[in-house]
Amino acid sequence: MKIVVAYSGGLDTSVIIKWAKETYNAEIIAYCADVGQAEETAGLEQKAINTGASKCYIDDLNEEFARDFIFPMMQANAIYEGTYLLGTSIARPLIGKRLVEVARAEGADAICHGATGKGNDQVRFELAAYALDPKIKIIAAWRDPNWHFKARTEMIEYAHKNNIPIHSTAAKPYSMDRNLLHISFEGGILEDPWAAPPEDMFVMTRPLSQAADEPEDIVISFEKGIPVAVNDEKLSPANIMRKLNELGSKHAVGRIDIVENRFVGMKSRGVYETPGGTILHTAHRALETITMDKEVMYLRDSFIPAYARMVYNGFWFAPEREVLQAAITKSQEYVTGDVRVKLFKGACHVTGRRSPYSLYDSEIASFEAEDVYNQKDATGFIRLNALRLSVMARSKQAAYLTEK
Repeated sequence: MKIVVAYSGGLDTSVIIKWAKETYNAEIIAYCADVGQAEETAGLEQKAINTGASKCYIDDLNEEFARDFIFPMMQANAIYEGTYLLGTSIARPLIGKRLVEVARAEGADAICHGATGKGNDQVRFELAAYALDPKIKIIAAWRDPNWHFKARTEMIEYAHKNNIPIHSTAAKPYSMDRNLLHISFEGGILEDPWAAPPEDMFVMTRPLSQAADEPEDIVISFEKGIPVAVNDEKLSPANIMRKLNELGSKHAVGRIDIVENRFVGMKSRGVYETPGGTILHTAHRALETITMDKEVMYLRDSFIPAYARMVYNGFWFAPEREVLQAAITKSQEYVTGDVRVKLFKGACHVTGRRSPYSLYDSEIASFEAEDVYNQKDATGFIRLNALRLSVMARSKQAAYLTEK
């Protein structure tokens, strides 16, 4: 038997390599997806092999992640429950896709992940895998009947017993997950929704007390709703994210602290840093205000809650998400131009927007001009819109008089 294990080099996945090899008497292929987690990958291949893997793939997926996953989602202005920019959620379908592709290339019998049975990631990985290969066998270690670990301390003991190298023996006070779009913090000391997150926890953004004392103006350029340049410098998709993360970090932009509803039913408190994503979202919406038709914008905005739930719940490869994406892509046809934002002390303020496809007409909008817009025309417009309200009011008055 051959199994492809999703591998990060941390305690859990290192233990899983050894456990899966022994439990299933299998050859283990370790797979590590680099989606911008900024973790050291040097020596990771050898570590996986020393732990029991016969081979280790280390994939640089940064450009694909930004181009094919982050940016299409940003075109949709997707926000889950009004706040969360879906940083963890959007990385999972790409990792699941590559796990399936590696399993096919290796002729593996199964893929294996270390997501817990309480979280969303188990759903995201597995829905992606089944959507791409309905016959794939999936081993979810934490749900496997042969999995006997109940606590982190037991896994640490197992690692020591089996000479599995681990960096730390102390339980983390919270869990972290980072990629090109964000970093998330959950669990441990954050499980009390009243407890303030410790300041030394944050990674991608400066605290407000250390944010730059001078505001900074930046210009983001878009083509059909996709960011292509920052301050007139054309950059690759991944480098746009890196540049905006750097700028956002400097000005403490992009921190949120929320309690969200997990797909599996429970509420979960999460603290997130999304500096570049926050800037992109703000700028993209600003450009849409001058380039999108009113009714197209209203229709597209009505898609946001459903689209965001699809991403959050793991339905990236589902036909309903693809149908919505096609409509969203069409809506972005003329979302081309520049947006200027001012970054300062945790805030991202729009200060200008321009586009060759702008629908904003200063002559029509002006309070001064009278020759392009006859204000008297509004009288009939208002009366027509008031017609059904007037009919309803008369009906209520008539009914009231009858009752009297």
